[in-house]
Amino acid sequence: MNIAYGIVAGLLALFYLYAGTLKVVRSRDQLRPMMGWVDRIPLPALRALGTVEVLGAIGLVLPPSTGIAPSLAAAAAGGFVLLQSGAIVVHLRIEDRRIALNVGLIVAAGVSVWLATRL
Repeated sequence: MNIAYGIVAGLLALFYLYAGTLKVVRSRDQLRPMMGWVDRIPLPALRALGTVEVLGAIGLVLPPSTGIAPSLAAAAAGGFVLLQSGAIVVHLRIEDRRIALNVGLIVAAGVSVWLATRL
């Protein structure tokens, strides 16, 4: 189980670390080609979302690898399930029907929750 969790959570953490870092450091103009919804939310909210993604990525990896409060990994993965559920709502509200990535991330985060409870 530890290997399976490491693979799933590690890939999920890399994705969110990358996406979160982009949201924190790039301008709206730089993000617009990748994320068409960035104009619909305030810039501080976009930066906060990126920060949450980076912290969540750290929460997926750091607690199980150090053995300190490993239950935080399940909480981080559960947070990503909630985050992507909200992302689906945003995409559907702006009539952007491309939610396959969001659904895939929910599944991966859900698997991470399940595996983290088995650590």
